Amino acid sequence: MFKTAKVHDVAKGEDTIQGTGVLVDRMWPRGVAKSDLAYDEWFKDVAPSPELRKWWNHDEDRFDEFARRYKAELDDNDSDELAQLRALADATLLFAAANRTVNHAVVLKEWLEEHLRK
Repeated sequence: MFKTAKVHDVAKGEDTIQGTGVLVDRMWPRGVAKSDLAYDEWFKDVAPSPELRKWWNHDEDRFDEFARRYKAELDDNDSDELAQLRALADATLLFAAANRTVNHAVVLKEWLEEHLRK
């Protein structure tokens, strides 16, 4: 089972990691010291490409199209990191986006759950 959690909440103790804590952002989150975040893995290769992230720019009106494009990237992603993530039975996907419901970790969670059913 996969869960999403904002790194800032986890670092402050306002949310907890379930299973393996996996940071799924390409860059380290601003305002969080590495020593303040208890995580197990940092899988940069599962994050959206820089081009897609820049195109989207966290614009809620573009979220559906972003999700479609990001899932297509994931379909074509043959990285070891994505394979390791898919193999986890229980993990918390850690993200730094301000919006807790409109972000790439939510899309990644949905994609993982769809592919685990297959």
